[in-house]
Amino acid sequence: MKTILFILVLILTFVFMEFIAWFSHKYIMHGFLWTLHKDHHKKDHDSWFERNDLFFIFYAVVSFINVYAWGEHAFWAGLPIGIGIFIYGVSYFIVHDIFIHQRFKILRNSKNRYAKGLRRAHKIHHKNINKDGGECFGMLWVPLKYFK
Repeated sequence: MKTILFILVLILTFVFMEFIAWFSHKYIMHGFLWTLHKDHHKKDHDSWFERNDLFFIFYAVVSFINVYAWGEHAFWAGLPIGIGIFIYGVSYFIVHDIFIHQRFKILRNSKNRYAKGLRRAHKIHHKNINKDGGECFGMLWVPLKYFK
């Protein structure tokens, strides 16, 4: 029973992180922390590191705090929550930074329908280089119109 609950909390955390990514992207990154995110919408970057990468560090710290709470304070859900956030972060890095933005030159030529829709949605998001007026703020969930 404990194993099933552990896996359930981990999966629910991963799924909930998609909502958190969408919400924070739309209302925080394109909101009051636009200063940290706007370099991500520039075509040319001065360095490989973007100020936008600070969001990745923030979520890594949140993941660590949950695992720490599990170990130090016997918060049983801390471990599956921390692992769920960590797995989402790894997924985000692979999908967003490697697959979509090609920060590493791998995973370039996918013919997969979902992968093409994902790239198309993200490309539409980046067409708008301003704080306001954007669309497609999630990562893994892509509206159906981008699969056509």
